[in-house]
Amino acid sequence: MIQDPFFILLVGMLIVVGGILAGKLNPFIALLLAALVVAWMTPAAAIVEFALSKGQSDANAIALATTPIGERIAGAFGSTVGKIGILIAMAAIIGKSMLMSGAAERIVRSILGLTGEKNAPLAFLSGSFFLGIPVFFDTVFYLMIPLAKAMAMRLKESYLLLVLCITAGAAMANSLVPPTPGPLFLIAEMNIPIGMMMVGGFLVGLVTTAAGYLFAVWTNKRNQIPLRDSLDAPLKEIQSLADKDSTQLPSLGFSLSPILVPLLLITGSATISTFWDQAAGGTVGVIFDGIHFLGEKNMALILGALAALLTLFLQQDKERAGMKGAVQAALTSGGVIILITAAGGAFGAMLQQTGISIRIESMTEGFQIALIPLAFFITAIVRTAQGSATVAMITASGILSGMSTAGLEYHQLYLGLSIACGSKLIPWMNDSGFWIVCKMSNLTEKEALKTFSPLLTIMGIVGLITILVAAKLFPLV
Repeated sequence: MIQDPFFILLVGMLIVVGGILAGKLNPFIALLLAALVVAWMTPAAAIVEFALSKGQSDANAIALATTPIGERIAGAFGSTVGKIGILIAMAAIIGKSMLMSGAAERIVRSILGLTGEKNAPLAFLSGSFFLGIPVFFDTVFYLMIPLAKAMAMRLKESYLLLVLCITAGAAMANSLVPPTPGPLFLIAEMNIPIGMMMVGGFLVGLVTTAAGYLFAVWTNKRNQIPLRDSLDAPLKEIQSLADKDSTQLPSLGFSLSPILVPLLLITGSATISTFWDQAAGGTVGVIFDGIHFLGEKNMALILGALAALLTLFLQQDKERAGMKGAVQAALTSGGVIILITAAGGAFGAMLQQTGISIRIESMTEGFQIALIPLAFFITAIVRTAQGSATVAMITASGILSGMSTAGLEYHQLYLGLSIACGSKLIPWMNDSGFWIVCKMSNLTEKEALKTFSPLLTIMGIVGLITILVAAKLFPLV
Protein backbone atom coordinates (compact mmCIF):
# COMPACT_ATOMS: atom_id res chain seq x y z
CA MET A 1 0.00 0.00 0.00
CA ILE A 2 1.34 3.46 -0.92
CA GLN A 3 1.96 5.44 2.27
CA ASP A 4 3.05 8.79 0.85
CA PRO A 5 1.01 11.57 2.55
CA PHE A 6 0.34 13.34 -0.74
CA PHE A 7 -1.08 10.17 -2.25
CA ILE A 8 -3.22 9.64 0.85
CA LEU A 9 -4.43 13.23 0.52
CA LEU A 10 -5.37 12.60 -3.10
CA VAL A 11 -7.34 9.48 -2.15
CA GLY A 12 -9.18 11.38 0.58
CA MET A 13 -10.05 14.21 -1.79
CA LEU A 14 -11.38 11.78 -4.39
CA ILE A 15 -13.59 10.03 -1.84
CA VAL A 16 -15.08 13.28 -0.54
CA VAL A 17 -15.54 15.15 -3.81
CA GLY A 18 -16.46 12.07 -5.83
CA GLY A 19 -18.73 10.68 -3.14
CA ILE A 20 -20.72 13.88 -2.76
CA LEU A 21 -20.84 15.15 -6.34
CA ALA A 22 -20.90 11.87 -8.28
CA GLY A 23 -22.06 9.30 -5.75
CA LYS A 24 -24.70 11.61 -4.20
CA LEU A 25 -23.59 10.56 -0.72
CA ASN A 26 -24.68 12.61 2.25
CA PRO A 27 -21.71 14.86 3.20
CA PHE A 28 -21.63 13.40 6.71
CA ILE A 29 -21.18 9.87 5.32
CA ALA A 30 -18.67 10.94 2.66
CA LEU A 31 -16.48 12.80 5.17
CA LEU A 32 -16.50 9.96 7.68
CA LEU A 33 -15.71 7.45 4.95
CA ALA A 34 -12.80 9.60 3.76
CA ALA A 35 -11.52 9.96 7.34
CA LEU A 36 -11.73 6.18 7.77
CA VAL A 37 -9.77 5.45 4.58
CA VAL A 38 -7.14 8.13 5.31
CA ALA A 39 -6.65 6.81 8.85
CA TRP A 40 -6.39 3.23 7.54
CA MET A 41 -3.75 4.22 4.95
CA THR A 42 -1.64 6.22 7.42
CA PRO A 43 1.30 4.19 8.81
CA ALA A 44 1.94 4.11 12.55
CA ALA A 45 5.38 5.67 12.07
CA ALA A 46 3.81 8.76 10.48
CA ILE A 47 1.39 9.13 13.38
CA VAL A 48 4.22 8.89 15.91
CA GLU A 49 6.26 11.47 14.01
CA PHE A 50 3.25 13.78 13.83
CA ALA A 51 2.55 13.47 17.57
CA LEU A 52 6.20 14.11 18.47
CA SER A 53 6.23 17.21 16.24
CA LYS A 54 3.34 18.54 18.33
CA GLY A 55 5.38 18.22 21.53
CA GLN A 56 3.82 15.01 22.84
CA SER A 57 5.90 12.52 24.82
CA ASP A 58 7.16 9.25 23.30
CA ALA A 59 4.60 7.30 25.32
CA ASN A 60 1.69 9.49 24.17
CA ALA A 61 2.87 9.36 20.55
CA ILE A 62 3.02 5.57 20.60
CA ALA A 63 -0.36 5.41 22.35
CA LEU A 64 -1.89 7.56 19.59
CA ALA A 65 -0.39 5.36 16.88
CA THR A 66 -1.78 2.20 18.49
CA THR A 67 -5.22 3.68 19.16
CA PRO A 68 -7.90 1.97 17.05
CA ILE A 69 -8.92 3.91 13.95
CA GLY A 70 -12.48 4.32 15.15
CA GLU A 71 -11.35 5.89 18.42
CA ARG A 72 -9.01 8.30 16.64
CA ILE A 73 -11.80 9.45 14.34
CA ALA A 74 -14.24 9.70 17.24
CA GLY A 75 -11.71 11.71 19.26
CA ALA A 76 -11.20 14.20 16.44
CA PHE A 77 -14.96 14.31 15.84
CA GLY A 78 -15.61 15.06 19.50
CA SER A 79 -12.87 17.68 19.61
CA THR A 80 -14.51 19.54 16.72
CA VAL A 81 -17.92 19.35 18.39
CA GLY A 82 -16.34 20.74 21.55
CA LYS A 83 -15.09 23.74 19.61
CA ILE A 84 -18.18 24.55 17.55
CA GLY A 85 -21.14 22.56 18.90
CA ILE A 86 -22.51 25.13 21.35
CA LEU A 87 -21.70 27.99 18.96
CA ILE A 88 -23.72 26.46 16.13
CA ALA A 89 -26.63 25.50 18.38
CA MET A 90 -26.85 28.96 19.94
CA ALA A 91 -26.41 30.67 16.56
CA ALA A 92 -29.26 28.57 15.16
CA ILE A 93 -31.48 29.70 18.03
CA ILE A 94 -30.45 33.33 17.48
CA GLY A 95 -31.20 33.14 13.77
CA LYS A 96 -34.55 31.41 14.18
CA SER A 97 -35.67 33.71 17.00
CA MET A 98 -34.63 36.85 15.11
CA LEU A 99 -36.67 35.72 12.12
CA MET A 100 -39.76 34.74 14.12
CA SER A 101 -39.75 37.88 16.26
CA GLY A 102 -39.24 40.21 13.33
CA ALA A 103 -35.87 41.42 14.68
CA ALA A 104 -34.08 40.53 11.43
CA GLU A 105 -36.75 42.38 9.44
CA ARG A 106 -36.39 45.45 11.68
CA ILE A 107 -32.60 45.50 11.15
CA VAL A 108 -33.00 45.04 7.40
CA ARG A 109 -35.42 47.96 7.18
CA SER A 110 -33.00 50.11 9.19
CA ILE A 111 -30.10 49.21 6.88
CA LEU A 112 -32.20 50.03 3.84
CA GLY A 113 -33.08 53.36 5.40
CA LEU A 114 -29.39 54.24 5.71
CA THR A 115 -27.92 52.77 2.53
CA GLY A 116 -30.81 52.20 0.16
CA GLU A 117 -31.35 48.84 -1.53
CA LYS A 118 -28.63 49.52 -4.11
CA ASN A 119 -25.86 49.70 -1.49
CA ALA A 120 -27.12 47.01 0.89
CA PRO A 121 -24.49 44.43 -0.17
CA LEU A 122 -21.72 46.94 0.60
CA ALA A 123 -23.21 47.41 4.05
CA PHE A 124 -23.03 43.65 4.63
CA LEU A 125 -19.44 43.55 3.31
CA SER A 126 -18.14 46.34 5.54
CA GLY A 127 -20.16 45.18 8.53
CA SER A 128 -18.83 41.62 8.37
CA PHE A 129 -15.24 42.89 7.98
CA PHE A 130 -15.39 44.98 11.14
CA LEU A 131 -17.21 42.22 13.03
CA GLY A 132 -14.55 39.75 11.84
CA ILE A 133 -11.73 41.63 13.58
CA PRO A 134 -12.67 40.69 17.15
CA VAL A 135 -15.07 37.82 16.39
CA PHE A 136 -14.42 34.41 14.79
CA PHE A 137 -15.46 33.98 11.16
CA ASP A 138 -17.97 31.27 12.08
CA THR A 139 -19.61 33.49 14.68
CA VAL A 140 -19.89 36.46 12.28
CA PHE A 141 -21.51 34.23 9.69
CA TYR A 142 -23.94 32.80 12.26
CA LEU A 143 -24.97 36.28 13.37
CA MET A 144 -25.41 37.82 9.91
CA ILE A 145 -26.96 35.02 7.84
CA PRO A 146 -30.50 35.58 9.19
CA LEU A 147 -30.17 39.23 8.18
CA ALA A 148 -29.07 38.17 4.69
CA LYS A 149 -32.10 35.91 4.35
CA ALA A 150 -34.45 38.69 5.41
CA MET A 151 -32.75 41.20 3.09
CA ALA A 152 -32.89 38.74 0.19
CA MET A 153 -36.67 38.75 0.38
CA ARG A 154 -36.51 42.42 -0.59
CA LEU A 155 -33.62 42.36 -3.09
CA LYS A 156 -34.98 39.23 -4.83
CA GLU A 157 -32.04 38.09 -7.01
CA SER A 158 -29.16 39.09 -4.71
CA TYR A 159 -29.14 36.36 -2.04
CA LEU A 160 -25.83 34.87 -3.23
CA LEU A 161 -24.29 38.35 -3.36
CA LEU A 162 -25.23 38.97 0.28
CA VAL A 163 -23.86 35.60 1.40
CA LEU A 164 -20.56 36.20 -0.41
CA CYS A 165 -20.28 39.73 0.97
CA ILE A 166 -20.59 38.38 4.52
CA THR A 167 -18.02 35.70 3.73
CA ALA A 168 -15.56 38.06 2.05
CA GLY A 169 -15.44 40.58 4.84
CA ALA A 170 -15.34 38.19 7.79
CA ALA A 171 -12.86 35.72 6.29
CA MET A 172 -10.19 38.29 5.46
CA ALA A 173 -10.44 40.20 8.73
CA ASN A 174 -10.21 36.93 10.65
CA SER A 175 -6.84 36.03 9.13
CA LEU A 176 -5.29 39.48 8.74
CA VAL A 177 -6.15 41.59 11.78
CA PRO A 178 -5.46 40.74 15.45
CA PRO A 179 -6.82 39.83 18.00
CA THR A 180 -8.08 36.63 16.31
CA PRO A 181 -5.89 33.57 17.05
CA GLY A 182 -4.12 33.22 13.69
CA PRO A 183 -2.74 36.78 13.52
CA LEU A 184 -1.86 36.73 17.23
CA PHE A 185 0.24 33.60 16.71
CA LEU A 186 1.87 35.19 13.67
CA ILE A 187 3.02 38.32 15.46
CA ALA A 188 4.51 36.25 18.27
CA GLU A 189 6.25 33.78 15.98
CA MET A 190 7.46 36.31 13.39
CA ASN A 191 8.26 39.10 15.90
CA ILE A 192 5.83 41.59 14.33
CA PRO A 193 4.54 44.52 16.43
CA ILE A 194 0.81 44.08 17.03
CA GLY A 195 0.00 47.66 16.03
CA MET A 196 1.83 47.25 12.74
CA MET A 197 0.01 43.97 12.05
CA MET A 198 -3.35 45.59 12.78
CA VAL A 199 -2.70 48.53 10.42
CA GLY A 200 -1.11 46.39 7.70
CA GLY A 201 -3.82 43.74 7.95
CA PHE A 202 -6.54 46.39 7.78
CA LEU A 203 -5.06 47.99 4.64
CA VAL A 204 -4.51 44.67 2.84
CA GLY A 205 -7.99 43.63 3.94
CA LEU A 206 -9.51 46.68 2.27
CA VAL A 207 -7.94 45.75 -1.06
CA THR A 208 -8.81 42.05 -0.87
CA THR A 209 -12.41 42.63 0.19
CA ALA A 210 -12.83 45.10 -2.68
CA ALA A 211 -11.66 42.36 -5.06
CA GLY A 212 -13.98 39.91 -3.32
CA TYR A 213 -16.92 42.26 -3.77
CA LEU A 214 -16.26 42.60 -7.51
CA PHE A 215 -16.13 38.81 -7.86
CA ALA A 216 -19.30 38.44 -5.77
CA VAL A 217 -21.16 40.86 -8.04
CA TRP A 218 -19.92 39.03 -11.15
CA THR A 219 -20.72 35.52 -9.94
CA ASN A 220 -24.11 36.61 -8.59
CA LYS A 221 -25.08 37.63 -12.12
CA ARG A 222 -23.90 34.29 -13.53
CA ASN A 223 -25.35 32.10 -10.77
CA GLN A 224 -28.88 33.07 -9.84
CA ILE A 225 -29.18 31.06 -6.64
CA PRO A 226 -32.56 31.49 -4.96
CA LEU A 227 -33.30 31.85 -1.27
CA ARG A 228 -34.44 28.30 -0.55
CA ASP A 229 -36.98 27.08 1.90
CA SER A 230 -35.47 25.57 5.04
CA LEU A 231 -36.52 24.41 8.47
CA ASP A 232 -34.74 27.22 10.29
CA ALA A 233 -35.96 29.96 7.93
CA PRO A 234 -39.16 29.06 6.02
CA LEU A 235 -39.75 31.45 3.13
CA LYS A 236 -43.41 31.82 4.06
CA GLU A 237 -42.40 33.01 7.52
CA ILE A 238 -39.83 35.49 6.18
CA GLN A 239 -42.34 36.88 3.67
CA SER A 240 -45.02 37.35 6.31
CA LEU A 241 -42.58 39.38 8.39
CA ALA A 242 -41.59 41.46 5.37
CA ASP A 243 -45.26 42.35 4.88
CA LYS A 244 -45.76 43.51 8.47
CA ASP A 245 -46.24 47.13 9.44
CA SER A 246 -43.29 48.70 11.27
CA THR A 247 -45.34 49.10 14.43
CA GLN A 248 -45.68 45.30 14.62
CA LEU A 249 -41.91 44.77 14.73
CA PRO A 250 -39.66 44.95 17.80
CA SER A 251 -37.61 48.08 18.48
CA LEU A 252 -34.18 48.42 16.89
CA GLY A 253 -32.52 48.11 20.30
CA PHE A 254 -34.16 44.78 21.09
CA SER A 255 -33.58 43.62 17.50
CA LEU A 256 -29.85 44.31 17.68
CA SER A 257 -29.35 42.83 21.16
CA PRO A 258 -28.76 39.20 19.99
CA ILE A 259 -25.88 40.49 17.85
CA LEU A 260 -24.56 43.30 20.06
CA VAL A 261 -24.50 41.30 23.31
CA PRO A 262 -22.05 38.62 22.09
CA LEU A 263 -20.13 41.11 19.93
CA LEU A 264 -19.48 43.56 22.78
CA LEU A 265 -18.63 40.81 25.26
CA ILE A 266 -16.20 39.04 22.91
CA THR A 267 -14.62 42.34 21.81
CA GLY A 268 -14.27 43.50 25.41
CA SER A 269 -12.58 40.29 26.47
CA ALA A 270 -10.20 40.35 23.48
CA THR A 271 -9.35 44.01 24.06
CA ILE A 272 -8.54 43.44 27.72
CA SER A 273 -6.38 40.41 26.89
CA THR A 274 -4.45 42.37 24.27
CA PHE A 275 -3.95 45.80 25.80
CA TRP A 276 -4.34 45.58 29.61
CA ASP A 277 -2.49 43.91 32.44
CA GLN A 278 -3.99 40.49 33.19
CA ALA A 279 -2.91 40.73 36.84
CA ALA A 280 -5.02 43.80 37.64
CA GLY A 281 -6.40 43.69 41.16
CA GLY A 282 -9.17 45.31 43.16
CA THR A 283 -12.42 46.42 41.56
CA VAL A 284 -10.81 46.66 38.13
CA GLY A 285 -9.63 43.06 38.39
CA VAL A 286 -13.11 41.86 39.35
CA ILE A 287 -14.62 43.70 36.38
CA PHE A 288 -11.99 42.29 34.03
CA ASP A 289 -12.58 38.76 35.34
CA GLY A 290 -16.31 39.19 34.80
CA ILE A 291 -15.82 40.41 31.24
CA HIS A 292 -13.47 37.49 30.51
CA PHE A 293 -16.02 35.04 31.91
CA LEU A 294 -18.93 36.46 29.90
CA GLY A 295 -16.78 37.19 26.84
CA GLU A 296 -15.73 33.59 26.28
CA LYS A 297 -17.24 32.80 22.88
CA ASN A 298 -19.55 30.00 24.04
CA MET A 299 -20.86 32.04 26.98
CA ALA A 300 -21.29 35.12 24.80
CA LEU A 301 -23.34 33.22 22.23
CA ILE A 302 -25.49 31.67 24.98
CA LEU A 303 -26.28 35.17 26.25
CA GLY A 304 -26.98 36.28 22.68
CA ALA A 305 -29.43 33.39 22.29
CA LEU A 306 -31.15 34.37 25.56
CA ALA A 307 -31.47 37.94 24.28
CA ALA A 308 -33.00 36.64 21.04
CA LEU A 309 -35.47 34.44 22.94
CA LEU A 310 -36.40 37.35 25.22
CA THR A 311 -37.16 39.49 22.17
CA LEU A 312 -39.29 36.69 20.73
CA PHE A 313 -41.01 36.18 24.08
CA LEU A 314 -41.96 39.86 24.35
CA GLN A 315 -42.93 40.17 20.71
CA GLN A 316 -45.28 37.18 20.76
CA ASP A 317 -47.19 38.41 23.81
CA LYS A 318 -45.33 36.02 26.10
CA GLU A 319 -46.50 32.88 24.30
CA ARG A 320 -44.41 29.90 25.38
CA ALA A 321 -45.43 27.85 22.35
CA GLY A 322 -43.64 30.25 20.02
CA MET A 323 -40.39 30.02 21.96
CA LYS A 324 -40.57 26.24 22.24
CA GLY A 325 -41.18 25.86 18.51
CA ALA A 326 -38.31 28.22 17.65
CA VAL A 327 -35.84 26.33 19.83
CA GLN A 328 -36.94 22.92 18.55
CA ALA A 329 -36.70 23.92 14.87
CA ALA A 330 -33.36 25.67 15.42
CA LEU A 331 -31.77 22.73 17.22
CA THR A 332 -33.05 20.28 14.60
CA SER A 333 -31.40 22.19 11.75
CA GLY A 334 -28.35 23.08 13.88
CA GLY A 335 -27.78 19.43 14.78
CA VAL A 336 -27.33 18.49 11.13
CA ILE A 337 -24.80 21.29 10.68
CA ILE A 338 -22.89 20.19 13.78
CA LEU A 339 -22.66 16.60 12.53
CA ILE A 340 -21.36 17.57 9.09
CA THR A 341 -18.93 20.16 10.46
CA ALA A 342 -17.57 17.69 13.03
CA ALA A 343 -17.12 15.05 10.33
CA GLY A 344 -15.13 17.59 8.33
CA GLY A 345 -13.00 18.24 11.39
CA ALA A 346 -12.35 14.52 11.82
CA PHE A 347 -11.31 14.22 8.18
CA GLY A 348 -8.92 17.16 8.55
CA ALA A 349 -7.41 15.66 11.71
CA MET A 350 -6.77 12.32 9.99
CA LEU A 351 -5.02 14.17 7.15
CA GLN A 352 -2.80 15.95 9.66
CA GLN A 353 -1.77 12.63 11.18
CA THR A 354 -0.37 11.52 7.82
CA GLY A 355 2.50 13.94 8.45
CA ILE A 356 1.79 16.04 5.39
CA SER A 357 2.83 19.25 7.16
CA ILE A 358 6.16 17.69 8.17
CA ARG A 359 6.74 16.58 4.56
CA ILE A 360 6.07 20.11 3.30
CA GLU A 361 8.52 21.52 5.83
CA SER A 362 11.28 19.13 4.76
CA MET A 363 10.67 19.90 1.08
CA THR A 364 11.02 23.66 1.63
CA GLU A 365 14.08 23.54 3.89
CA GLY A 366 16.80 25.70 2.41
CA PHE A 367 14.60 26.66 -0.51
CA GLN A 368 16.10 30.06 -1.30
CA ILE A 369 13.62 32.04 -3.39
CA ALA A 370 11.65 35.15 -2.57
CA LEU A 371 10.23 34.48 0.89
CA ILE A 372 6.95 36.34 0.40
CA PRO A 373 5.54 34.08 -2.34
CA LEU A 374 7.18 31.10 -0.64
CA ALA A 375 5.32 31.89 2.59
CA PHE A 376 2.10 32.29 0.65
CA PHE A 377 2.32 28.98 -1.20
CA ILE A 378 3.45 26.96 1.82
CA THR A 379 0.42 28.22 3.73
CA ALA A 380 -1.88 27.59 0.76
CA ILE A 381 -0.69 23.99 0.41
CA VAL A 382 -1.17 23.27 4.12
CA ARG A 383 -4.60 24.92 4.13
CA THR A 384 -5.77 22.95 1.11
CA ALA A 385 -4.41 19.73 2.56
CA GLN A 386 -5.90 19.85 6.05
CA GLY A 387 -8.67 22.46 5.94
CA SER A 388 -8.00 24.82 8.85
CA ALA A 389 -6.83 28.36 8.04
CA THR A 390 -5.52 28.86 11.58
CA VAL A 391 -3.57 25.58 11.52
CA ALA A 392 -2.13 26.55 8.12
CA MET A 393 -0.97 29.91 9.50
CA ILE A 394 0.58 28.28 12.55
CA THR A 395 2.32 25.64 10.44
CA ALA A 396 3.70 28.10 7.90
CA SER A 397 4.91 30.57 10.51
CA GLY A 398 6.61 27.72 12.35
CA ILE A 399 8.41 26.75 9.14
CA LEU A 400 9.44 30.27 8.16
CA SER A 401 10.33 31.61 11.60
CA GLY A 402 13.32 29.27 11.59
CA MET A 403 14.64 30.67 8.31
CA SER A 404 17.18 33.48 8.42
CA THR A 405 15.66 36.92 7.86
CA ALA A 406 19.04 38.61 7.68
CA GLY A 407 19.43 40.76 4.60
CA LEU A 408 15.70 41.10 3.93
CA GLU A 409 14.90 44.24 2.00
CA TYR A 410 11.49 44.55 3.64
CA HIS A 411 9.93 44.22 7.08
CA GLN A 412 8.91 40.78 8.30
CA LEU A 413 5.37 42.17 8.49
CA TYR A 414 5.02 41.32 4.82
CA LEU A 415 5.86 37.68 5.49
CA GLY A 416 3.14 37.57 8.15
CA LEU A 417 0.60 39.16 5.83
CA SER A 418 1.56 36.75 3.06
CA ILE A 419 0.97 33.78 5.37
CA ALA A 420 -2.42 35.24 6.33
CA CYS A 421 -3.46 35.61 2.68
CA GLY A 422 -2.17 32.13 1.81
CA SER A 423 -4.48 30.67 4.45
CA LYS A 424 -7.48 31.57 2.27
CA LEU A 425 -6.58 29.02 -0.46
CA ILE A 426 -8.40 26.67 -1.16
CA PRO A 427 -11.50 25.98 0.97
CA TRP A 428 -13.24 22.71 0.17
CA MET A 429 -14.86 19.74 1.90
CA ASN A 430 -12.20 19.24 4.59
CA ASP A 431 -12.79 22.74 5.93
CA SER A 432 -15.42 23.10 8.67
CA GLY A 433 -16.03 26.68 7.51
CA PHE A 434 -17.01 25.37 4.07
CA TRP A 435 -19.78 23.29 5.62
CA ILE A 436 -20.97 26.08 7.89
CA VAL A 437 -21.31 28.45 4.93
CA CYS A 438 -22.79 25.73 2.74
CA LYS A 439 -25.43 24.48 5.17
CA MET A 440 -26.44 27.68 6.94
CA SER A 441 -26.87 29.52 3.62
CA ASN A 442 -28.61 26.51 1.99
CA LEU A 443 -26.15 26.40 -0.90
CA THR A 444 -25.48 23.01 -2.45
CA GLU A 445 -21.95 21.63 -2.30
CA LYS A 446 -21.50 22.26 -6.03
CA GLU A 447 -22.72 25.86 -5.70
CA ALA A 448 -20.35 26.50 -2.80
CA LEU A 449 -17.39 25.11 -4.76
CA LYS A 450 -18.29 27.40 -7.69
CA THR A 451 -18.76 30.55 -5.62
CA PHE A 452 -17.43 30.45 -2.04
CA SER A 453 -14.17 28.61 -2.82
CA PRO A 454 -13.14 30.84 -5.78
CA LEU A 455 -14.05 33.95 -3.76
CA LEU A 456 -11.53 33.23 -1.00
CA THR A 457 -8.93 32.02 -3.49
CA ILE A 458 -9.16 35.21 -5.55
CA MET A 459 -8.95 37.40 -2.45
CA GLY A 460 -5.89 35.51 -1.25
CA ILE A 461 -4.09 35.93 -4.59
CA VAL A 462 -4.99 39.63 -4.75
CA GLY A 463 -3.58 39.93 -1.24
CA LEU A 464 -0.28 38.37 -2.34
CA ILE A 465 0.04 40.78 -5.26
CA THR A 466 -0.76 43.71 -2.97
CA ILE A 467 1.87 42.61 -0.45
CA LEU A 468 4.56 42.19 -3.11
CA VAL A 469 3.92 45.68 -4.45
CA ALA A 470 3.83 47.18 -0.94
CA ALA A 471 7.06 45.44 0.08
CA LYS A 472 8.77 46.95 -2.96
CA LEU A 473 7.38 50.47 -2.53
CA PHE A 474 7.24 50.66 1.29
CA PRO A 475 9.82 48.21 2.70
CA LEU A 476 9.54 49.72 6.24
CA VAL A 477 13.21 48.98 7.04
